[in-house]
Amino acid sequence: MASKLHLLQSKVAEASKLVSKHGCSYYKQLMEQNKQYIQKPPTVEKCQYLSNQLFYTRLASIPGRYESFWKELDYVKQLLKNRQEMKIEDAGIAALFGLECFAWFCAGEIVGRGFKITGYHV
Repeated sequence: MASKLHLLQSKVAEASKLVSKHGCSYYKQLMEQNKQYIQKPPTVEKCQYLSNQLFYTRLASIPGRYESFWKELDYVKQLLKNRQEMKIEDAGIAALFGLECFAWFCAGEIVGRGFKITGYHV
């Protein structure tokens, strides 16, 4: 255990040296590459304005997303009505999508319980 702790400490020290040596140049390079996104002057008021702009733009996009949702739902209903004509590829994609939804549900439940898996007595 002590050897693992020593190994971890040496890795952390190595990473710290790397960040202190190259961190500033990486930051400058990142800012230069993305300067078109930087607002002048960088004030709290400007940040609040952009935050509100993002929020209300997202809010304004809800009707379009709502409409797209119903179109997708109508498409699924049509597929179910004509399921005799459905290809095996479409059925496979639907099954994988259902499995993915179930997996995300299970992961969410585990996270909601604080990463505790119930049913096991230790």
